[in-house]
Amino acid sequence: MPRTDPTTVLTALGFSPAMERTYERVLRQSGQRLPWVAASVSRTPEDLLRDLAPLVERGIVRVVDDRVLVETPAQAVARLLVERSEDAARTNADLTALARAVPLLVAATARPRDDEVDDKRPIDGEITTGGNPALLIGALIRQSRGDLAWLRPDQWRIEREDAMLDVIRDLVAEGRRSRAIYPLRVLQEAPDVVRRRAEAGEQVRLLPEIPTRMFVIGSSHAVLPEPLGFVDEPRSLIRQQGLVEALLLLFEQLWDRAEPLAGSGEQDRSGVRRALLRQLADGAHDEQIARRLGISLRTVRRRVADLMSELGADTRFQAGVEAARRGWL
Repeated sequence: MPRTDPTTVLTALGFSPAMERTYERVLRQSGQRLPWVAASVSRTPEDLLRDLAPLVERGIVRVVDDRVLVETPAQAVARLLVERSEDAARTNADLTALARAVPLLVAATARPRDDEVDDKRPIDGEITTGGNPALLIGALIRQSRGDLAWLRPDQWRIEREDAMLDVIRDLVAEGRRSRAIYPLRVLQEAPDVVRRRAEAGEQVRLLPEIPTRMFVIGSSHAVLPEPLGFVDEPRSLIRQQGLVEALLLLFEQLWDRAEPLAGSGEQDRSGVRRALLRQLADGAHDEQIARRLGISLRTVRRRVADLMSELGADTRFQAGVEAARRGWL
C-alpha cells in the first residue's frame, strides 16, 4: 500500500488518524478532571487512560491531580524540538568523548606485551626546548650528510635568515643540495628572502599553502614543531629512519606539486597567475584565495578580472577551459 504523507501535526509526529481524533476531543477538555473528560468522550477513566497512553508517553497529555492537561499542537512541537535538541547535544558530547577515547583504546590494545615481542626499543629521537635554533640546525647540518629539504611557511619572519644563508652557501659549495618550499604569499611579503636563498644555491618552489614547518636531512634526521604548525619550540628531533623517510616522502609529493621560483619579474607574475588559476580550478572563493596567496581581496578580484579579460572569457569556467587549452594549468 502506498504511504500517505502526513496532513496534520499529530500524524506528522507518527500518530494514527484514530489517535488524532481522540486527541482533538480531549484537547477541548484540557484542564478538566479525568472522570469528566472520560464521560465527554463516552469512555471510562480507565479506558481513556489506555487510549491516551501513546500521547502520555510523548508528554503531549498529562494527568496531574486527577486533571487532564493537553498540549496544543504548537506547544507539543516546541517542547519536542527542545527535547530533541538537548538529546542531540548530549549525543554529540558522548560521541566526541568516544572519539577521543577510541585512539587511546586502539593504542592500548595495539601495544604488544613483553612476551609477544623478541625486542622492544624506544623510537630514536627527542623533544626539546631552549637553545638557539639557528645554531642547533647549523650544527646538525654540518655534522651530518645528505641533502636538505625544507618546508618554510613563515620563517622569513624570524631574525636568523643571515645565519642560515651562510649555512646554505657552505653546504651547496660542498656539493650537497638544499630544496625549500614556500607559500606563494612570500612573493608579496618577503621576496628578498627567497631571492637570497636562491642566489645562495638553494632550489626554491612555491605552493599556495604549507601546513607546517619541517626540515629533513637526507634520511637520517628530521625536525618538526611539536605539535605540527608554526612554533619554534618545543620541537621534535627525529632520527628513526623509517619516520624520516616517511617525512621525506611527504616533502617529495609536495615538491612535485609546487611551482619553481622564476628568475624574472615577468616569470614571477606567471607563477602567481598559474597559482591563481589553480585556486579557481579548485573552486576556491575569492576570500579563500586571498588568504592562501597572502594578497588582499581587492587584488584577487582585480587579477581574476584581468585574467578573464586576457583569456577572453565571460565566466570563470570559460577562463579555466581557455587556460588549460593554452597550457597555463
